[in-house]
Amino acid sequence: MVKKPDTIGSRIRYWRMRRGGMTQAVLAGLAGVTQSYVSQVESGRKTIDRRSTLVALAAALQLTVADLLGQGTESGDPAREAAAECVPAIWSALIEIEDGERRPPTYTEDRLAAEIARSDQLRNSCNYPAMARLLPGLLLEAAAVGGATLVQVAYQASTCLRHLGYRHLALNAARVSVLAAEDVEDRAWIGASRFAYVQSLPIEAARLAAGAADRSLAELQGNASDVRVRQMLGQLHLTAALASTVDGRPDDAHHHLAEATREAASLGDPADGGGFNDCCFGPTNVGLWKMSIAAEQGESGKVIELSRTVRPQVLVASNRRMSYWLDVGRALADGGRRDTEALAAFVQAERAAPIPFAINPLARDAVVTLAQRARRRAIPDELRLLAGRIGINLAV
Repeated sequence: MVKKPDTIGSRIRYWRMRRGGMTQAVLAGLAGVTQSYVSQVESGRKTIDRRSTLVALAAALQLTVADLLGQGTESGDPAREAAAECVPAIWSALIEIEDGERRPPTYTEDRLAAEIARSDQLRNSCNYPAMARLLPGLLLEAAAVGGATLVQVAYQASTCLRHLGYRHLALNAARVSVLAAEDVEDRAWIGASRFAYVQSLPIEAARLAAGAADRSLAELQGNASDVRVRQMLGQLHLTAALASTVDGRPDDAHHHLAEATREAASLGDPADGGGFNDCCFGPTNVGLWKMSIAAEQGESGKVIELSRTVRPQVLVASNRRMSYWLDVGRALADGGRRDTEALAAFVQAERAAPIPFAINPLARDAVVTLAQRARRRAIPDELRLLAGRIGINLAV
């Protein structure tokens, strides 16, 4: 028997009951899904594979998607608890910077450069708790210097906060980065900071995200002679493609994906595996985004087909490798007939980037779903071990 941890399905049921005892049939009708689908999600026998479905369910329950995902409010696993302790100090630093307050610098130039490099290394390894401990002081030191230094550190803060589930604070950090980039008139960093802004917008703001990406693309296109700018144009096309898919505009998504593919074919994968700001733009990253978009379209077979053409190990960012295996695992788990293969993929995802896998609500739900479907048989030891590593306790 599986002990029911706090899952997306259990939250849906909780809020359905809070909304005057709304029935599954009524919720299904409001969200545009079937009653059977709601029942399977609530019982943990099925995961929610599409962001658009999360948006529809959240709207029907008069919630945010973050509420359904339990982001920004729950402790989750120990790694997330450790990071959460630092969030108030990061928030305070961002408020101070946005208010125009500047403290005298206390770091030497060499120490500041070393700390920024360390933060970036932690970003690539997805060690967000360690990164969060650095950020309060690093943000204030970067603000004292200003310029491109503040752009980069605020970008790092936005990335860290978004992955920890604090999108509202990630948005604040992205705005700080955008303003600083515009002040120094560095077009590549303007592109990077705008990308961070679009990524930080809530999932239900997909149309707004696509529009923001479109405006940035139009503004930066005249600087495409700079390879760094071209990489960021590619990233903006990718995020616009996914946002358009979530928003139900497949033609716009196809256009942006085609533009990103064309740009990537011209540039190739970055020689160092990272490229400008370690954004990883190139054919491999485009392939990864294509997998995510296919998943959003509900095309599990296409996800698996695309996965055969992608080699994520060529990129430095471990979260890109985690994304690859998570998408593969969820595609294999769709339908319940390839759960053994799905488990192997989830193990690979967790090995690639243990912290983001452990705190990802969709990854956690996928593991619970495998356990629920195995409840009539013996739960595989490998599944029990994986669940334990990400803080999910399965009964013996």
